[in-house]
Amino acid sequence: MRAWEVRDAGDCPVGLFLGDYFARPSKRSGAWMSAFRSQERLSGDIRPIIVNVMNFAKAAEGEPALLSFDDVRTLFHEFGHPLHGLLSDVTYPLIAGTSVPGDFVELPSQLYEHWLSQPDVLRRFARHHRTGEALPEELIERLTAARNFNQGFATVEYTASAVVDMDLHRLPDPSGLDPAAFERETLTRIGMPDEIAMRHRTPHFTHIFSGDGYAAGYYSYLWSEVLDADAFRAFEETGDIFDPGVAERLKTFIYAAGGKRDPAEAYTAFRGRLPSVDALLEKRGLVEMAPGGDA
Repeated sequence: MRAWEVRDAGDCPVGLFLGDYFARPSKRSGAWMSAFRSQERLSGDIRPIIVNVMNFAKAAEGEPALLSFDDVRTLFHEFGHPLHGLLSDVTYPLIAGTSVPGDFVELPSQLYEHWLSQPDVLRRFARHHRTGEALPEELIERLTAARNFNQGFATVEYTASAVVDMDLHRLPDPSGLDPAAFERETLTRIGMPDEIAMRHRTPHFTHIFSGDGYAAGYYSYLWSEVLDADAFRAFEETGDIFDPGVAERLKTFIYAAGGKRDPAEAYTAFRGRLPSVDALLEKRGLVEMAPGGDA
């Protein structure tokens, strides 16, 4: 594990960030963020202590640890959560950091993924581990062109799981339930194509039975994608994906605000309106764009 003291532009301490990146025998699988201590001002000026946990393969002694593109996507996603926790600026610990509804928990993490595939970002960090050469422009173009591959399939397999989740939790009395039969009935009702399977079949769909936080909530990840696609568009509309004005509004109304406001009010304060699904459809390549950029 490595530790970093995080400071703001004025060199004032913000909090402590811990990175636990490599797999080991005693560690459970997956990737996540946890707060050993959340920000608050109720009992003093308490600064957060945030940890990111990954399970990347550790390199041999003396060799660099190399990450696949998917690994880096996970790294970017999970680091979005610590940003949420570290930038929290509230009084009460109950509403600090990621103590917000599920879709707003995933907004900062999924939004941060957008910067990963931006050519300007790839040119900076995606360098050859021996020569230091930047990623070739041809490969950047191929990565960009592949972003929408299989998105129709991915959308259907995900949505099917979300619908089954909600149908299960609508049952007034689940006693005597045949999960396989129930799954088939739901998929038939929504016209699920035979060629596509649910992303998570009921027997191993742990997200929806692991606690109240996820029950009937799997759809929230897809709604979070609507939020993150629309939020990133706010940067794109300025012509600068690092626009400081948009970044300041994002920090003030989303990252720093915790649960101070209703999510709809918080997002409207940031964006000037509620999110539109159009940005997600364009991100996934599910609408045809006219030459002028309009769907």
